[in-house]
Amino acid sequence: MKPAASPIISRLISITGLVQGVGFRPFIYKLAHHHKIYGHVANNLQGVTIHAEGTHHQITSFIADIRQQAPPAAAIDTIGIEPASVGQFIAFEILRSSDNSSGITEVSPDIAVCDDCLHDMKHQPHRLDYPFTNCTNCGPRFSIIGNLPYDREKTAMQPFEMCQQCRSEYTDMLNRRFHAQPVACNHCGPEYQLIENGNCVTGIENILRRTASLVEQGKIVAVKGIGGFHLMCDATIETAVANLRQRKLREGKPFAVMFSGLDSLSQYDDLSEAEEQWISSWQRPIVLLRTKLNLGPSVTNGFSHLGVMLPYMPIHHQLFEMLQTPAVVLTSGNLSDEPIILDNDIAISRLKTIADAFLVYNRDIINRTDDSVGLVVRNKPMLLRRSRGFAPTPIRTNLNTDNLLATGAELVNCFAVGKGKLAIMSQHIGDLKNFETNEFFEETITKFQKLFRVKPEAVAVDMHPDYLSTRYGKSLGIQVVEVQHHHAHIASCMAEHKLDEPVIGISMDGTGYGDDGNIWGGEFLVCDLKDYRRFNHFSYVPMPGGDLVTKAPWRTALSYLMAAFGHDIDLSGFSFLKNIASAEIELVREAIIKNINAPLSSSCGRLFDAVSALIGACTHAGFHAEAPMRLQDLVQEDISESYPCINEKIIDFSPMIHAIVDDIKNETPAGIIAARFHNTVVEAIVQTAVQLRRQSNLQKVVLSGGSFQNEILLDRSIEKLQAQGFEVFWHQLIPANDGGIALGQLAIAAKRLRG
Repeated sequence: MKPAASPIISRLISITGLVQGVGFRPFIYKLAHHHKIYGHVANNLQGVTIHAEGTHHQITSFIADIRQQAPPAAAIDTIGIEPASVGQFIAFEILRSSDNSSGITEVSPDIAVCDDCLHDMKHQPHRLDYPFTNCTNCGPRFSIIGNLPYDREKTAMQPFEMCQQCRSEYTDMLNRRFHAQPVACNHCGPEYQLIENGNCVTGIENILRRTASLVEQGKIVAVKGIGGFHLMCDATIETAVANLRQRKLREGKPFAVMFSGLDSLSQYDDLSEAEEQWISSWQRPIVLLRTKLNLGPSVTNGFSHLGVMLPYMPIHHQLFEMLQTPAVVLTSGNLSDEPIILDNDIAISRLKTIADAFLVYNRDIINRTDDSVGLVVRNKPMLLRRSRGFAPTPIRTNLNTDNLLATGAELVNCFAVGKGKLAIMSQHIGDLKNFETNEFFEETITKFQKLFRVKPEAVAVDMHPDYLSTRYGKSLGIQVVEVQHHHAHIASCMAEHKLDEPVIGISMDGTGYGDDGNIWGGEFLVCDLKDYRRFNHFSYVPMPGGDLVTKAPWRTALSYLMAAFGHDIDLSGFSFLKNIASAEIELVREAIIKNINAPLSSSCGRLFDAVSALIGACTHAGFHAEAPMRLQDLVQEDISESYPCINEKIIDFSPMIHAIVDDIKNETPAGIIAARFHNTVVEAIVQTAVQLRRQSNLQKVVLSGGSFQNEILLDRSIEKLQAQGFEVFWHQLIPANDGGIALGQLAIAAKRLRG
């Protein structure tokens, strides 16, 4: 007797997560074809919806393979399955996107060009050397999107009508470019031009040859990237790098360097497995490496860490095929502190005093994105700047963040909007004190509200009344939730790790407005997502000149000396003051004594500044956090000793300052002093955590704040806290610095307003 045929069943499958702009619908289409599933798939503002019909076995296998075989850049959050009426479909289709809902469809970050596309550039006749080759698995996404759903007419590709050949690929389910919105070729897509001294070079081969020639001559070329302009020169030509540093007004910061590939990079430096995986990931971040690279001295400017990245656009690969050098400097195309430039005409106008030529293309950049920056700590990635490749991928929380806005801090700003239980963080914005950056901040908030269908009902802001982000939030005329800076830091890390319980929060940074009106920054809290209690902190020390101390660390060093030795301390023997006018020193001393513009601070960052200045590593800072960075670079890693400090009601480092002064007088090497100092701060952190545990019985410790970007401080704190039996949480995919503050603000506001 012939067995009965398996009955046809129907299921409605709803998928949420990062499932747009990553080749998800074509993937589903092909998977349905493989499993002989009929029905359709469509984008909507919640995610992707699939109506699938087949046998029970076919449907079960199909759903299992959705998770197991999803595209590399996809991130599935949930898969919902409901019974549906059998529609007797005769095929499987991709339906046109729907935008009739206020829900959210996530926007993919930009994705580095894939190996298949690089292969096509050598073998497909219509894409030979085509520098905008992409497919469903790679290419521009966030930088070109103007609105949702993610369809070509709502992107910067709208002006470029597909040729017949590209359209045939776009509509062929077996083709890798099936429903790839930015698909294009030499016949129908965007084009590059090289502009030099008012003359225009066209034709990609001519452009590449001339650009390579300029770079090898030591010239500087402004290159339009995915999210904005870069400035490029040969990293091995010292005069070119020094010239770029001088023209860009970038006196101290190391430059980021792009290597042609892992092979060329490995000849210069040894990468750990974790570093190699991250630097070659589809996000292609800049990864800080402790390097021995033999490049021009002006590249690193004396630092032992160098930001290194690999090519992520087709044009990068094409240029390296022409270049003799294995590495180029590729730094943000802007003047210091301004946002990265994205418009061709503006770049030519504003960068003409820096660049000798301009490599541009005729597709608009809709959303500005800097390169993301990170390092590897304890074999785990840790983002320091979250932008290209990561933004605007949301953070999935267990909180009702819907229609909340968090405006972040003022320095290295990033804001966040809430949708459902998601926290959608912006790309890196920058320092809001810069006029253009503040404009970028406000414009991008407006864009996010439109793109993600968010209408803020309440706004979370920093407690600091003078932050521009706070003033903006308060100007909106909606409910305001003020959040203490360091509570927001801890809550940010908690939200990243989905913690919603009391924890020991250790927040170490440069500045934050405290409940008592003083500047906080070395804080030990007992907190949850709703509230906090300050348990202990670093001792207060005057900051003569207020914010001026960040640029003149010698002022903070003088304040710590006077706190440790008294106001009458003899300063004549301190070499770090030898190049500072005696009249200026006396003015600062008087400001401290008479409390004239000398706010009190418990800042960990300022303590690092003080010690850096004391030992002569950095008395005047050319850029943000230069003094702590130079101090970290000096550390002699085989040193285990630490200095004394008083750890009672407050943590007083005066005994340490006495010991450091003795070491300086005894001509102890700076590397040993730097190591002992780091060890002392780590010991203070661990001892205070142990004290706090005795009172609270809490075992979970959360580390946050910009000072924990210091690899030595973070690594040794984690190691010693874990040795004491603590469960330790630190940032990985959200910055520990103020770039992560908005996530904490959003989480706290959600908890306070909605429980």
